[in-house]
Amino acid sequence: MARSGIAQGANKGHVTEQRERAPRPSRSKGKLGKRTALCREIAREVAGLSPYERRILDMIKTGGSSADKRVYKYAKRRLGSHKRAVAKREDIKAVNSKMRAKQAGA
Repeated sequence: MARSGIAQGANKGHVTEQRERAPRPSRSKGKLGKRTALCREIAREVAGLSPYERRILDMIKTGGSSADKRVYKYAKRRLGSHKRAVAKREDIKAVNSKMRAKQAGA
């Protein structure tokens, strides 16, 4: 907030120039780095899907209209929270679509 140079009031105090502050390290916490993303991608490529992820993939492939809800409920039981379950469901859907695109291309 700009200072007015007056001793009283909402903007009291000496007139000063606001400096641009460097962002705090806590602002970047949780952001996915290049190295970590690469390591995870390689690990997924080498190790493949875990058994419960394969079951989710199967549910997505065979399930009809209510597959999303069933997958969510199953993932939530396995992973413990709503946020993780939704993220896992979207992740496995992406894996499924990537596999289908690969099959269509090959």
